[in-house]
Amino acid sequence: MTAAEARARHEALSAEIAEADEAYHGADAPIMTDAAYDALRRELEAIEARVPELSGTGAASASVGAKPSDKFGKVRHAVPMLSLGNAFAESEVEEFVARVRRFLNWPEAEPLSFTAEPKIDGLSLSLRYQNGRLVTAATRGDGEVGENVTPNARTVSDIPEALTGEDVPEICEVRGEVYLNHADFAAINARQEAAGKPLFANPRNAAAGSLRQLDPAITAARPLRFFAYAWGEVTPPFEGSQFGVMQRFRAWGLPVNPHTILCADAAAMIAHYRAIEAERPNLGYDIDGVVYKVDDLALQRRLGFVSRAPRWALAHKFAAQKAFTVVEEIAINVGRTGSLNPLAKLRPVTVGGVVVSNATLHNEGYVQGVGGDGEPIREGRDIRVGDTVVVQRAGDVIPKVMDVVLEKRPADATPYVFPEHCPACGSRAVREINPRTGRQDAVRRCTGGLICPAQGVERLKHFVSRNAFDLEGFGETYIEVLFEAGLVRQPADLFRLDFDALKAAIVARREALSAERRAAGEPPAKKAKKKGDDEDKAIKNLLAAVAARRTLPLNRFLFALGIPQIGESTAKALAKRFPDMPSLMQAVAAAGAAQAGPDFIEISGVPRIGPTTRDRLLEAGAPGEAGEGEADTRPRVRMSASQRDSLVGHYGSLEAAEAALARAAAQRPGEAYHLLADDGEIGPVATDSLIQFFCEPHNDAAVRALLEAVTVTPMQAAASAAAFAGKTLVFTGSLERMTRNEAKATAERLGAKVSGSVSAKTDLVVAGPGAGSKLKDAEKHGVTVISEEAWVAMVESA
Repeated sequence: MTAAEARARHEALSAEIAEADEAYHGADAPIMTDAAYDALRRELEAIEARVPELSGTGAASASVGAKPSDKFGKVRHAVPMLSLGNAFAESEVEEFVARVRRFLNWPEAEPLSFTAEPKIDGLSLSLRYQNGRLVTAATRGDGEVGENVTPNARTVSDIPEALTGEDVPEICEVRGEVYLNHADFAAINARQEAAGKPLFANPRNAAAGSLRQLDPAITAARPLRFFAYAWGEVTPPFEGSQFGVMQRFRAWGLPVNPHTILCADAAAMIAHYRAIEAERPNLGYDIDGVVYKVDDLALQRRLGFVSRAPRWALAHKFAAQKAFTVVEEIAINVGRTGSLNPLAKLRPVTVGGVVVSNATLHNEGYVQGVGGDGEPIREGRDIRVGDTVVVQRAGDVIPKVMDVVLEKRPADATPYVFPEHCPACGSRAVREINPRTGRQDAVRRCTGGLICPAQGVERLKHFVSRNAFDLEGFGETYIEVLFEAGLVRQPADLFRLDFDALKAAIVARREALSAERRAAGEPPAKKAKKKGDDEDKAIKNLLAAVAARRTLPLNRFLFALGIPQIGESTAKALAKRFPDMPSLMQAVAAAGAAQAGPDFIEISGVPRIGPTTRDRLLEAGAPGEAGEGEADTRPRVRMSASQRDSLVGHYGSLEAAEAALARAAAQRPGEAYHLLADDGEIGPVATDSLIQFFCEPHNDAAVRALLEAVTVTPMQAAASAAAFAGKTLVFTGSLERMTRNEAKATAERLGAKVSGSVSAKTDLVVAGPGAGSKLKDAEKHGVTVISEEAWVAMVESA
């Protein structure tokens, strides 16, 4: 996969995961199985592992759950409720254990214990006890803010009103899973059927729907259960071990899963996974895997978190399910960035208890059965209308086509020809050539830009979506109606709507649809149950939703703009870095002026010439060593024969390479660019995307028009240690007390930002033995330099 293909796939995955999160956590109506969702997450993480600069970008990289419903009061979690990293293969469990040891620099000879417990398929819940009494119960929500369901939680028999015991902390947030066992689920569905009401699809949906009732009496009538397995804020903090805390939970009257055990190594963890998998049909409740956690709490604190999950825990999931069906049509959807996204329309089939009728086909190459390098990805199997295919709940919002059953292919099935013109506006659709690699982009894109209605509509749909501006009531239909009427073409137009214009557009759309039905000889649509007064009330509610969003935090504002590569995580990183939009836009403009030139970009893409060798070449200006009899006294960079050959092969001759080096040296990115690109939470991909977005005059004008209509407030700051809050740190040289990854994670946990280069805006450099150019840069800029010992002392103090 090329860098361009990775970016395109990453963006598509992010959008699809965000939609699945909203359906699962926000609406209790999942649109895919857990296996499908996990496969999406795994693909996203695999792309980020191969292309690190994509980490933290997109709507899904660091997302957890979904925005809490407005039906309930809000509870801000004192400690965020995060998710877990996933594994499916036993080798991944072994790698998890090895990764933990590497991070901690923990010798193989030293014991390292883990707990292993069933992963309950239910709804996450946080119970806050003060002085042993239950005071608040909240759902996960988006991980930071959940729904207040305290009255409902009090009806769950497994949840004690008071914790009993002499060692109960003053404050203790107990976290666990609400679930229904199989017998109770069957009884509930029997009552639903007898009452003529819709049946629940599965126990998880039933449990979630039961807990999130506005009437606690409905919750009380359903026998919900609870298992405790973790905690949030605890005062004083727990010490000792994970397994020990679970024993304390049990002593206090909290239910803990009896299948939780302590394991000495990966072999024991895998053995317990196999035993639980074999016992799964007899448990009486749904589980979807086994969760492993480092047992030592002190080591958990050292390991910390990455993105949306702790480094010290892993969910080992059970295998996905597959099914066979037929491709009835291949359709093209145009995304908000102009991408032409192929979609397989399937003969409906049930996979893992969910009926599916669509499947993602990713991109043109996937339909044709070839990867970005032209190599077959399914042994030459392309995908055609009429094909019988294997689908797995491992796609995005929809399943993924895994393979084609060639022996069932109809004789008249022909290869699918990808359109060369946009189906929405008729503009040319092209696969651009990457100048760095000479390869075609994996994604074909419409060249229509702003004249393409699909792009305009999709951008507006994103703008009003729940995790963006969250304009309640503005679904896809209303956006399409307003766009077609010419009332809303850019976000600021939403804040100029009035009652008369909005009603006129809705009436005109209704009359147009009626005319279409008459022209087609179809019977008129049934009269709407709502009267005119109800319609007027609905329109007033839409306008009220707009008025309620005239003030928004900076991170939500940025995400709503729909800038490619700027997902929720990156938007938060930018909001931490800049106090307001004018400051951010000024920094982006400065970064654009300091971008690398074409010769620098070209040499950065030469095979076998990595960043370190490139930078040395640019400093020296000459590759290799001077030949016999040469008078050239310039410093030269030692390279391997293959590196030298690569340079000569790319530029044609050594002389041409040296000339290109001289040009590239003058086109290196400047400090203003590095300030954004070297930020570990932002990175060069997001920086380039910001520059490209704001250098377009129409984008800049649209943002400024929006800023005139709304008030953007600073993002609420996360708790951090005062000594490190907002500071920029650089680590250089060898670290002996902790690994480089642990040092970086520790600094970020305490509120600092870790950069890869030293500038005048760096606050602190931690230098170990062997520190080189970064130490010199610190001296040049007058940046404070401390030893690793001093750094550790500051951390312990914080």
